[in-house]
Amino acid sequence: MAAGAAGSSLVQAFTALAAQAATGVPLVEVAAAGYGPLVAAGPDLFLPAGFRAVELTRTGTPMTNGAPTPDRPDGMGAFPDPSGGVRLVRNHEMKDPGTAFGSPGLAYDAKGMGGTTTLVFDPATERITTSFVSLGGTVANCNGGPTPWGSWLTCEETRVDTTKGFGQKHGYIFEVPAAADTQVTAPPLRAMGRFIHEGVSVDPATGTLYLTEDLGTCGFFRFVPRTPGRLVDGGSLQMLAVTGRPQADLRKGQTVGAVMACSWVTVDKPEVFPSCYKQGLAKGGATFARGEGCWFSGGEAVFTATTGGNAGAGQLWRFRPTSANGGELSLVYESPRAGFLKGPDHVIVSPRGGTLFCEDNGTHNKVWGLSPDGVLFTFARHRLGSAEFCGACFSPDGAWLFMNIQTPGVTYAITGPWTNGSL
Repeated sequence: MAAGAAGSSLVQAFTALAAQAATGVPLVEVAAAGYGPLVAAGPDLFLPAGFRAVELTRTGTPMTNGAPTPDRPDGMGAFPDPSGGVRLVRNHEMKDPGTAFGSPGLAYDAKGMGGTTTLVFDPATERITTSFVSLGGTVANCNGGPTPWGSWLTCEETRVDTTKGFGQKHGYIFEVPAAADTQVTAPPLRAMGRFIHEGVSVDPATGTLYLTEDLGTCGFFRFVPRTPGRLVDGGSLQMLAVTGRPQADLRKGQTVGAVMACSWVTVDKPEVFPSCYKQGLAKGGATFARGEGCWFSGGEAVFTATTGGNAGAGQLWRFRPTSANGGELSLVYESPRAGFLKGPDHVIVSPRGGTLFCEDNGTHNKVWGLSPDGVLFTFARHRLGSAEFCGACFSPDGAWLFMNIQTPGVTYAITGPWTNGSL
């Protein structure tokens, strides 16, 4: 499905979801829009009947060169491979100082244990044919996002530096070409800010990037590149502000469906203290609660605030640009209670127009689907306690969903009768 069509479905789904939330009646878990009750799909995973999961790798699995697969897989992007397969560029959220994996001479920081690995998946054999380190020496690579020009933006969810035992400053975004067949030496994209990065999405029409920050008090940012598609050329980092409401606190007390006019304020010094958020706040920028997943489709950006809302169980926001420096912001969903869609984190749209959320709530996480008519349903769960689902992404043809469970560090490829439901 084309990006515009997917975006139209997303808008329709969120409009219906917002209308339901406005009734004040709590949503209940349903299967009608989904694929039916979940059944065991292996020792740890539950999926709807008819779906199956192929375990691709697990922490410690030997890569092509025999080195063990790094721990804590997180954000991930899927790209076409010339062989007809799928290339996966996968983050590893290693946070402590140690020894960089991959080639020491290519690492950004010899003491950074995070980075990315690249896998090539063959749908015919349902196996990984190639796997290797594609970026090393970074820290806490949590989420990120794919670009329209064929690269993965991997985000450091940290601001550690040499005072914490590392050899470099961290808190940056790095760009990894999906087509790379060996480890790259990507420079930190300093103009995009040094902060607790989480998600990134790209407006393919303008090249503008939207960025989230995973802190209890945080901003929602955009980066306007000097040269669209060439992030190393620099650009301007900006933070969202609500028109007529300087320093608006949007973490609680908001009305679902209300539309707020917005503009952007420039972060003058994206690498120095005070933080990017505090610089934006001083100019009137708005505050959110733990920005995480971010997706751009159909001319608008959608992002989650994992602990936002009156119940602290999560919010879903939508920003629609209307001019070069303006737009409209609306709260399209707020979880009515803890325990139902608690802690929405990663969000993507499938090639068929359905929406998928991964939870991160510290208890029992699930993967939820959202139908085009605004009905939420459970798509996956596991029996691994508080382990986090992350990195969900569809193959370019939509036949496979790739997903990680961060601990014990498993990457799955999932397929089944997608057209029988709403993803």
